Amino acid sequence: MSQTQASPQDASCESLTVMFDGACPLCRREIALYQSLAPLEPVSWRDVSKETAGLSQIDQARYMARFHVQLQDGRVISGAAAFVALWLVMPGWRWLGRLGRLPGVTPVLELAYRGFLHLRPYLQRWARQAESVNLKAK
Repeated sequence: MSQTQASPQDASCESLTVMFDGACPLCRREIALYQSLAPLEPVSWRDVSKETAGLSQIDQARYMARFHVQLQDGRVISGAAAFVALWLVMPGWRWLGRLGRLPGVTPVLELAYRGFLHLRPYLQRWARQAESVNLKAK
């Protein structure tokens, strides 16, 4: 699967495949939230921590390190542009997708996402500890 850069303007309401890191407790929670909604267009969910068929190790590592969406035409986008594409088909989130399509907004969202990626390992550790405490309490 080749990755091309596409803008969220290219990602109109079309079928999407969301590739996410199901081993990440933060990612699992966010994806579960999206999955609980009724998307306006078909969305496929691919947990690349488990579903590795057809992925090279490099692709799997790349998809687990950053949020990716494959568009219906086969192009793969990542980061803020991928979130904007997903938000555009999610009820209750479309306003954020539309905001993300405004000129100059996606680059700002991308900077924020890259900042989050630096914090992600620490947040994952905290979330795993919280999950562990919750499991012990049950």
